[in-house]
Amino acid sequence: MTHALIVIDVQNDFCPGGALAVAGGDEIVPGINALMSEFAAVILTQDWHPAGHSSFASNHAGKAPFEVTGMPYGPQVLWPDHCVQGTPGAAFHAGLDTDRADMIVRKGYNPAIDSYSAFFENDHETPTGLHGYLQTRGIDRLTMAGLATDFCVNFSAVDAARLGYDVTVRTDLCRAIDLDGSLAAAVDGMTAAGVTLAG
Repeated sequence: MTHALIVIDVQNDFCPGGALAVAGGDEIVPGINALMSEFAAVILTQDWHPAGHSSFASNHAGKAPFEVTGMPYGPQVLWPDHCVQGTPGAAFHAGLDTDRADMIVRKGYNPAIDSYSAFFENDHETPTGLHGYLQTRGIDRLTMAGLATDFCVNFSAVDAARLGYDVTVRTDLCRAIDLDGSLAAAVDGMTAAGVTLAG
């Protein structure tokens, strides 16, 4: 009962045809569904941005998607508008078994700051509440899968390891954006943090 599956951002906008599509993002859905039965707890995360979010390139004159800009909390990749609250793009992929979820953690809803990690906003200080929830349930082992390997999965896994969880990332059930070497950097960072990469 101490091992949870954390499914990161398996949403339409991150799947083929979406606003920020990750190549093969939809291919991982059946495998994730099959994995759910092996865990006592299943938690889904959902990117949930208000329109005009500060991480959207459209909110920065003269900036293009995937450029990096400075924010009060540090460097921020500017993204295409995606996962806007209440839109079809923000919805979970239709094939994902959301009925198995004990909890859904929505993140990125603060218009002034992005939130890759399931545990903290991008200032690395403001909590999402997930850590407290896991603590109250006595969960200390986490397996993660979802989108995208090099951003939200990576940040979630590293934060979880720093918080003291035993963390495994199922790389076969993740897909990456791989922006200017971001996948290799994420793999190195997760490994250095003590995250187990499996699959």
